[in-house]
Amino acid sequence: MLSTSPVAATLPCRGLKAAEKFYGRQLGLRRVAGSVRLGFLEFRAGKGTGLLLFESSSKKKSDNTAATFEVKDLLREMARLRKRGVVFKEYDLPGVKTVHGVADSGGGMGKIAWLKDPAGNVIALYESA
Repeated sequence: MLSTSPVAATLPCRGLKAAEKFYGRQLGLRRVAGSVRLGFLEFRAGKGTGLLLFESSSKKKSDNTAATFEVKDLLREMARLRKRGVVFKEYDLPGVKTVHGVADSGGGMGKIAWLKDPAGNVIALYESA
């Protein structure tokens, strides 16, 4: 039954070498499989979850969130990542406005921030209320 099966995000990536540095050094994820030479990288995240990146020549990227990390303290995590050179996106759209990179997800649901990886994939950090 899928409701009890783990799931992982799989993201296309142009330039795995830059992605390896970004996800490994800047985001602090541990690579558990793959290599740039093999054309894929697998990183381990919390609670047995993972993120798989594969080399892709696709030029078109979605502006929508591709993967979300749930964090306990969004502002503290953002400060840590900013020290590693991560830049958070600012949005001023109908229903979504960030202030210093942080948006209230509405209805007391929590706070969220977005960043882009070197390939242009949108990654979110989310803190529940």
